[in-house]
Parts: sequence; structure tokens; C-alpha cells
Amino acid sequence: MKRAWSKRVGQVVLLVVVVVGLMLWLMGAFHAKVKPHAATAEQLAPAAGLSTVPVKKITILETETATGTVRPIYESAVGSKVMEKVLEVNVKAGQAVHKGDVLIRLDDKSLKSDVGRAQAALDSAKANRDRAKSELDATAKAFKVEASSKIDLERADNAYKSAEADVQRAEEALNSARIALDYSVVCSPMDGIIIDKKVNVGDTAAPGEVLLTLYDPQRMQLVARVRESLAQRLKVGQQLDVQVSSDKPLCHGTVTEIVPEAESASRTFSVKVSGPCEPGVYAGTFGRLRIPLDTQDVLVIPATSVTHIGQLDMVRVVVDGKVDRRAVRLGRNLPEQGNVVEVLSGLSEGEKLVEGAMATTPSSGPASNPTVHGQPKSGLTMPPTTEAAHE
Repeated sequence: MKRAWSKRVGQVVLLVVVVVGLMLWLMGAFHAKVKPHAATAEQLAPAAGLSTVPVKKITILETETATGTVRPIYESAVGSKVMEKVLEVNVKAGQAVHKGDVLIRLDDKSLKSDVGRAQAALDSAKANRDRAKSELDATAKAFKVEASSKIDLERADNAYKSAEADVQRAEEALNSARIALDYSVVCSPMDGIIIDKKVNVGDTAAPGEVLLTLYDPQRMQLVARVRESLAQRLKVGQQLDVQVSSDKPLCHGTVTEIVPEAESASRTFSVKVSGPCEPGVYAGTFGRLRIPLDTQDVLVIPATSVTHIGQLDMVRVVVDGKVDRRAVRLGRNLPEQGNVVEVLSGLSEGEKLVEGAMATTPSSGPASNPTVHGQPKSGLTMPPTTEAAHE
């Protein structure tokens, strides 16, 4: 019994020894250690002859963006004023047109017949008026020599006035018929681009029906929804930056209108900004309006001096004539300030950086530990880089 208990205790002790040894092996207890002075010697290299750039502090204007949609200032919906069959459609969506260009032709046979009938009615009314005028003149002469009564004169005068009114009505009917005939040819009201065509050849156009839509691409505006606190910073006539597309440069627009009514759901105001912009900006394009806030001092370094290694952003700092690799925490890219990047921590104003990114190709030999905020950070390894001095 005592022998069995001793055997069981020995097995437990052996198992504990194996587990502890495995844990030590996983923790690297049996691997060769890199001596601190060796890592420092590999991390630091002579800086003589290397081109350096300083860490600068600049003042930037803080901005906040408001999203919106590009809309044309001048947009026209061309409709039909008569009910006729479509004979010609001379445009398609995306086509540029000029003012006065013929866009659509309608069937004008019945309209020409209406003009002919109106012309004939006018000719008949004019003939009746001339005859009434002759009778009035004859009656007036007879009345002077007392050959006709005053009643006859008044009757002739009324007949002439009635004939004159018939002529005026016939002329108006003829003008209306001619205008309706002109409506059979639909022309462009302005220079622009067709964005929507709703009819084809053979369709019947009804009065009031929209046939096509066009807009002027030379005058566009960004309609943005701006929250109340930001809208109070804006005023009509103010110059703002507009980012229409990520692949296009910033535009400079002018606030033309601030709608004095907030949307009940989002509590935002509509702000319209217009101005010249790059070609190729279309209606419905997404855009951002940059609203200026306050100024802020930030540290910046050239974006080309940063090396990305995994999730680390590394730079090379000149310390006492040596090149020290250091991990930093970066913020915003500021291309408008000259392709620089904001530094949140890890560097101080006036420190010198080696210009250009470091080599990241692994090399043989022990690894060295990078520094974060100037202090060694354990558990992170990277291949050593030796900067050769240029004579």
C-alpha cells in the first residue's frame, strides 16, 4: 500500500516538472538572450552625412464637414402643350444641346389644318367688315341729305362694329392656331445637357406631360444639410471649401442661400453653395462642405519619413549624432499642408528625423527592440537596420 502511494506521488511530481518545463520553453527561457548593449549598438548608427528634416509645429484651421448632394442651379423640364403623336426625337440622355436646337417634333397635320381654317375665317370676317363699312358710308351720306333716317344710320354703324369684332376674333383664333402649330416643334430653352428622356417616336404627347429634362452644367451648387450649431457660423456670401469627389481637388464655393427652416427629423438646415468647379461634376454627385471652426497647433512630419511595419509607425530620430528608431502614434494626413502627417505622440518639436523611409527587409542576426515614446517596449521585435554614414 505504501509502495503504491509513493509511485503515485512520483507520477504527479513528474507531470508537474514536464508542465513547468513546457511553459518555460514557450516563454523563451531556453533561447539565447540578446544583451542590452548589443541591441543598442545595432539600433544606433552614425548619422553623419544623412539628410534630416525637423519636427515642426504648425497652425491649422480646424474644420467640420457636412455632407450634401450636387444639384444644378438651372434645370428645365420641357413638356408638351398639345396632344399629338411624336414623329422625331433628336436627342438622348447625356447629349449636350444649345438654346434653340430642335429636340422633338410632333405630328402637325391637324394643326396646319386648324391654321388654314382660321385663316379662311379671318378672310371671311374681313370681307363682311368691308361690306359693312361700305353700307355705313352710304347710309351716312344719305343721312346728310335726309335720304335715310337716324335709325338706319345706327343700324349700319352697329353692323360695322359687329363685323369689326368678328375680324378681331378671327385674328386671335388664327394667332392661337399658329402658336399651337409652333408647339409641334419642341426646342431647347437653354444650353445644357439632357438628363432624362421620357418619350420615343410613336408615343402620344399630352398637354402638360414632361417630354425630357435638361440642366446647365456650368452652374452647379452643393445642397448640404448642416446642423444648427454649425449653420450659425455661416452667412450668405461666405467662401467655403467643397470636396465634390475624392479624386478631384477642392473647389471654392460661395454660400448663396441658407434656408431659414430646420428639418424636423434631423434638426438640420439646408445650405446651398455654388461656384466654379472642375469639369465632370454631375447632378446627384455626393459632396462634402468644409465648415471652418477654430485654429489648432499640431506637430507634423513629412509622410515620406514614416515606415509602416505591421501595426507600428516607425521613424528614425537623430539622437546625439546617432540614428534611433522610434515608434510614434500618428493622426491625420494633411496633404494641403505639403504632404505631412500629424504626430500625436512619440516626438517633440525641433527633433531631427532622417529623411526617407527605412528599409524593412529582414536581415540575419538578433533582433532589436523598438522604442515607444523613447522607452523600450518588450515583446516587440523587428529586424535591425544599420545606417551607413555617407562620407
